[in-house]
Amino acid sequence: MILASCSLLCAALAASMPSAAPPDVAPNVAPPPQLLARDGAHDFDFLIGDWNAKVWRLPDRLVGSNRWLAYEGFSNHHKVFDTNANLEQFEATSVDGKAPPEARTLRAQTLRMYNPASHQWTIYTLDLDKGELDTPPQVGQFTGNRGEFLSQQDYKGRSIIIRFVWLDLGPRSARMEQSYSADGGRSWETNWVCLLSR
Repeated sequence: MILASCSLLCAALAASMPSAAPPDVAPNVAPPPQLLARDGAHDFDFLIGDWNAKVWRLPDRLVGSNRWLAYEGFSNHHKVFDTNANLEQFEATSVDGKAPPEARTLRAQTLRMYNPASHQWTIYTLDLDKGELDTPPQVGQFTGNRGEFLSQQDYKGRSIIIRFVWLDLGPRSARMEQSYSADGGRSWETNWVCLLSR
């Protein structure tokens, strides 16, 4: 079960650092220990609104590649009917001409929902072209200004853990990072970094 997996892996994941990052991006900041369950219903409120996005994407994953592709675009986040849920619309276009034709424009939508009983967020990515939700979703929570969300999925015949990290860097800046682990969370390869600015 994803929630159980998240609980067991939290300690190992909190201290882990990404193995690679694009230029001019600071490393992860380890979160402070969380002692008591807290109401995190407004954890993603810092994202609500419209952002400029700069993205670095590692297309060849878990093979030791260091070939990053760069993109620029927008990321818009809005509450769903004034609830704790929110929806992101994202679009970015390749800026260096190195992306293949099918990956020159990236589009995505993300639905995030807060569960007040578990004090955790569930994050679904939506593929509108295929009419599908990416499952299983990412599940996790914030500690301070850092949110960490995990899922276990199959990737090219391997069982891996996927980690999203969100950082609230202030009123005009935020960062999202995606990493894969093929060894149960002992090591991570970062394959997506998105820097947001107002």
